Amino acid sequence: MKTKLKVLSLVISAALLNACGTTSDASATKVGSSAPQAKAESTQPKVKPVDEKYIWDLTDLYPSAQAWQDAHTTTKQAVEKLKDLQGTLGKSAQSLAAASEQISSVYKDAVRLLVYATLKADENLKIAENEERRQLAKALLSDLGSAVSWYNPEVLAIGETKIRRYLKQEPKLAVHKHALENILRNAPHTLSEEVEAVLAKTSKLTSAPNSIYSVFANANIPWPEITLSTGETQLLNQAGYSKLRQAPSREDRQKVFDTFWGKWKEYEATLGGVLNTHVQGLVFKTQVRNHDTSVSRALFDDAMPETVYRTLIKEVNDALPTLHRYFKLRKQMLNIEDDLRYFDIYPPLVQLDKTYSIEDSIAITRRALLPLGQEYLDAYDKGVEGRWMHVYPQEGKRSGAYMFGAAYDVHPYVLLNHNDDYNSASTFAHEYGHAVHSVLSNKTQPWETADYATFIAETASIMNEMLLEDMVIKEAKTDQEKLYYLGIGLEALRGTFFRQTMFAEFELKINDAAEAGEILTGAKLSEIYLDLLKRYHGHDQGVMKIDEAYAMEWAYIPHFYYDFYVFQYATSIAAAAGLAEKIGKGDTQARDAFINMLKAGGSDYPYNLMKQAGVDMATAAPYRALVTRMNNIMDKMEAIPAKQ
Repeated sequence: MKTKLKVLSLVISAALLNACGTTSDASATKVGSSAPQAKAESTQPKVKPVDEKYIWDLTDLYPSAQAWQDAHTTTKQAVEKLKDLQGTLGKSAQSLAAASEQISSVYKDAVRLLVYATLKADENLKIAENEERRQLAKALLSDLGSAVSWYNPEVLAIGETKIRRYLKQEPKLAVHKHALENILRNAPHTLSEEVEAVLAKTSKLTSAPNSIYSVFANANIPWPEITLSTGETQLLNQAGYSKLRQAPSREDRQKVFDTFWGKWKEYEATLGGVLNTHVQGLVFKTQVRNHDTSVSRALFDDAMPETVYRTLIKEVNDALPTLHRYFKLRKQMLNIEDDLRYFDIYPPLVQLDKTYSIEDSIAITRRALLPLGQEYLDAYDKGVEGRWMHVYPQEGKRSGAYMFGAAYDVHPYVLLNHNDDYNSASTFAHEYGHAVHSVLSNKTQPWETADYATFIAETASIMNEMLLEDMVIKEAKTDQEKLYYLGIGLEALRGTFFRQTMFAEFELKINDAAEAGEILTGAKLSEIYLDLLKRYHGHDQGVMKIDEAYAMEWAYIPHFYYDFYVFQYATSIAAAAGLAEKIGKGDTQARDAFINMLKAGGSDYPYNLMKQAGVDMATAAPYRALVTRMNNIMDKMEAIPAKQ
C-alpha cells in the first residue's frame, strides 16, 4: 500500500513508502505499497550470512545516529517557525512563493528523517532505541501538519483570481502550481482556519481504530497450537496460518482453517465494534467536508472518477465465470474428488525444485526488463550496483518487502527478505519497479511534484513482475516448469484482480450501510462478507463450497482501515497487463508512453497520467483484456497434459 503522509495542507509530498503486501493476506502477490506494513512471507525465511554489499548503506542519508539527532533538532525548530508565515500569503506573489518554498523545504527535511528512522528500525525491530527514533520522526511530521493547517484556508481566502494572477507573475510558483490548483479544486470541501485546525488535531482520534486493530490482531490474540497429521505441532498465529494453509494434506488444511477462523470468531463483536468505529469516522469526515458519499470523498483527493471504481466491480462480477473456471481447473489439478472447499485455494498447483539466488534474481530481472529500454536499465543497474537494498532475513528484521523512495536528494531504498525461490525473484523485480519509478520521477520532477499516486505506483511494479513471468514461461525447459510459472501467474490474477475487488466491494457495501444509518455489528459484517464469498467463489453454482465459519475473514484484512485503498491493486494489475503485453512485443510507442508516465511523478492526477499512457481505467477494455489473459493462461495449462 502506498500512502502519502498528507500532513501538509499544501499537498506537496514526495514519493513516500511503497511497502508491498501487509502483515495480513490481503493479496496473493506483491501488490500493494504501504507505510511500514509488509507482507509476511508464506514460508519462514532462512537466515543467511550477510555480505556487506547486500546491506543498505544508510550513511547516504546521515553519517551517524548523532547526525540524525542533530538534523531532527534543527528541523523541529524550523517547524516551529512555520507558524510565523500565517497571514503572509496574500501580501504578494513573492510572499506566497517564499512561504510555499519554506514549507516545502522543511517537509523534505522531515521526510528524510523518517526514511532513515524507518529503515534503521526495520533492520531489527527488537531495538527499542531505533523504534523510539521512528516515533520521533512520525511525531515531527504530525507537528508539521498542525503547524501549517492554516495554509489551505488562507489560499482560498486570497481567491482563485488572485492566485492565478500570482502564478503568472512569479516563476518560482511554477513548482507549486499543481498543488495550488488542487487547493482551489478543494474549495467546496475546505473549512475555516479554526475548523481546519481542530480537524488537524483529530487525526489521532480518527486513526485510533486502525491502531487498536493492529495491536489487537498482531499482539493480543492468544493463538492456539495445532497438531498436523504428521504429528508436528505448530503455533497457528498469522504467520503460521500463511504457511500451513498450503499444507499438502486436505485434512490438515481444513483443521487449519477451522481452528484459525474459529479463534477470530471469538472476537467477532469486539472487532466489529472497532471496524464500525472506523467507518463511522469516515462518514463523519465525509459529512464535515461536504461530500456526498465516503467513496466519492476518498477518490476526490486524486481526482479519480468514481466510474473507475464502479466499472471495476461490474467487470469483475461479469468475469466471475472465468474465476470459476480457474477453480474447476484447480480441483482437477489437485485431484480433489468431492467438493472443492475454500481451504483448497492456497496449495501450489505444481511443485518446482529450483532455487534463485539474489544474483540470479538480479540477472533474470534485468533480462526481463530489456524491452523497457536503456534509460530504464541504466537506472536499474545503478540501483543494484549501489548499496540500496537490505537483502536477507536476519534476527528481528521486518518481514516482507518494500521500497522507500522519499529521500529525494539521495536514492530509494529496498527492503527484501530474499529466500532464494521464485517468489523472492518476483518480489525483487516488483520492488525494483518501484525503485526505478522513484529514480525517474525524482530525476525529472522537482520535489514538489515527484510524489506519485498508488494508482500509478503499483502499475509500475507489477509491470516488472509480468515481464519476468512472461519471460520465464517462454524459457521454461520442461512442461513441469512451464506449468509451475503458469500456475503462479494464474494465482496472482485470482489474488490481485478478483480477491482485491471482492474486498473493494465489501468496503463499498459497509460504507453505504453506515451512511444509511446502519450500525455495523460483527455479525452484520460477517453476513455481508459471507454473501460476497459465496458469490465470488461460486457456492450456489456448485463450484466451491463456502463454510459459514470463514465469514470471519473480514476481520483478518487490515486494508479495510485504509479508506478505499484496495481497489487500486486490481486496477494496477489490469493496467500493467495491457502495457506489458504491448511492451513485451516490442511496441516502442507503448514503452515510451509508460516511461513518460513514470517520469511524470505527481505532476498531474493519476487517472490522467494513466490515460495519457494509453490506458483508460474508467472503461471496460483493460479489465476485459486481463480476463482474456487469464483464460489464455488456462488454455495453455490445459493443453500441456493433453500433449503428454
